Amino acid sequence: MNLLILAATGNVGGQIITQLQQTGHAVRAVTRDPDRARFPADVEVMRGDLSEPDTIAACLNGIDAVFLLWPLHTGKQLPAVLEVIARQARRVVFLGTGGVPDFSFEEQEWLAHGCGIESTMIRPSTFAVNTLWWADQIRAGDIVEGAYGALPMSLIHEADMAAVAVRALTEPGHDGATYTLTGPEVLTQADQVRVIGEALGRPLRWRELTREEARRRLLADETFPDSFVDVLLDGYAAMLAGPPPTLTTTVQDVTGAPARSLRQWATDHAADFG
Repeated sequence: MNLLILAATGNVGGQIITQLQQTGHAVRAVTRDPDRARFPADVEVMRGDLSEPDTIAACLNGIDAVFLLWPLHTGKQLPAVLEVIARQARRVVFLGTGGVPDFSFEEQEWLAHGCGIESTMIRPSTFAVNTLWWADQIRAGDIVEGAYGALPMSLIHEADMAAVAVRALTEPGHDGATYTLTGPEVLTQADQVRVIGEALGRPLRWRELTREEARRRLLADETFPDSFVDVLLDGYAAMLAGPPPTLTTTVQDVTGAPARSLRQWATDHAADFG
């Protein structure tokens, strides 16, 4: 099969490409800036921008299956991109996101399964890689400050999302499925800091901020998009008010291997906190 990976330089896209290297399938990676991308020599790299659907159409020649993750904070062009994919490929695997305020998970699922080709929707819990938002604080000391420290989450390793996506891309039997993925445990944000500290061999601890204090911190962070600050904090408040996460065994059911823990993720990413 000829496989196209959109948003290929992201954490999940990069993991998918790494895992596909062992399958014998031809891989084409799409990124907005091919000159800065670093992929194995046998990966074809093309320019494409999800905010410009016509650039995606140019990448689809000869492609059988497409992996799509939506990294933009607006879904305005999402229907058009799915339409472009459906005209030229026969299978799409779409990793849904809660970071698109104008399209809920349910609306993303409806679009994916209604696009007219084989489709698999992956609905992940919170990305473990999001804890890298704390990396600067961890480099500076043993205190991590933030709001909603009691918020329970099940964090999922990008390698597990990629493993499920690879199977849906390359195997039959996944058409029409929606896979809800979680990690193997539920941890509050304060517990997450403690676990990361244990993996790093450091006594990290959480210091609670008010919502307004956390908002000011995020707005001052040049690496964090201002437009997403209130979306994030509103989402955290809603999650805290709702029921705790329900764990699933979907990663193991699909891949045959259990989901990786946050401790494993932190060990894999120890250099990113150094």
